[in-house]
Amino acid sequence: MDRHATNVVKGFRTIDGGGVSLVRVLGNQTADAFDPFLMLDSFDSTDPDDYTAGFPFHTHRGIETITYVRQGGMHHRDSMGYEDTVSDGGVQWMCAGSGVMHEETIPPAKRLLGVQLWLNMPAAEKMASPRYHAIRSSDIEEIKIEGGDLRLLAGRYVDTDGRTHTGYQGEHLPLDYYDLGVEPGRTVAIDVNEDRSVLAFTLEGSARIGGLPVGPKTAVRLEGGDRVVIEGKDERAQVLLMSSKRLDEPVAWGGPIVMSTREELMDAFRELEDGSFLKEGSLRD
Repeated sequence: MDRHATNVVKGFRTIDGGGVSLVRVLGNQTADAFDPFLMLDSFDSTDPDDYTAGFPFHTHRGIETITYVRQGGMHHRDSMGYEDTVSDGGVQWMCAGSGVMHEETIPPAKRLLGVQLWLNMPAAEKMASPRYHAIRSSDIEEIKIEGGDLRLLAGRYVDTDGRTHTGYQGEHLPLDYYDLGVEPGRTVAIDVNEDRSVLAFTLEGSARIGGLPVGPKTAVRLEGGDRVVIEGKDERAQVLLMSSKRLDEPVAWGGPIVMSTREELMDAFRELEDGSFLKEGSLRD
């Protein structure tokens, strides 16, 4: 049975970080409908002035951030001592857990194209140890499918597993994450778990997804079946398809910190003030 599209959310232009122009798609107002997907920001620019200000040091707790850099590059440095750059098709995956301070700097490129996704963590695991790893573009499986192609960014597709550190990916929540290239006038059909929460986002171009026409930089929730059907239009489209486990837990969200209760959130901000926020690691200059 094919899933149908609901909760169509078109992104809007905003400024964040040190002055980065981006398209914000998901946020506070969509947290329940798209659970466990919290925030989705899209980057797409050929003007380095839009993004080279980057994201100066800031904190996170209670979430995982997954950044897909389809074109361009992004440099990561954090309080755990990790420093790393991914580019042109790579993924940065950071579990903030009990608390991380990090920065993201973005070097000039011919084009910056990608997204950052915030994935919620179960209430019982929000204070887990923070971790970071990168998935290089060369380690990402590229699979030819009927109607287009699929890059397996995370999780599993049919009988193929994504390449990443053993035992880490999906440690807190499972995540299947595909970058789908849909050819003009062709149809792509992807099987999904009936019990999963499924999100599609048009990174480039337009498509018909779950029975609805979906324009560029737009997210849709897909519900009610075990298959997602995406139909191409006049030009090739890049559609990101993500599926995970819905949590159905309370969300207490304040800026870069997402906890399960208001008390936990206030505790986190008090710890920021008194210097006890970081439970593991410290900022390295």
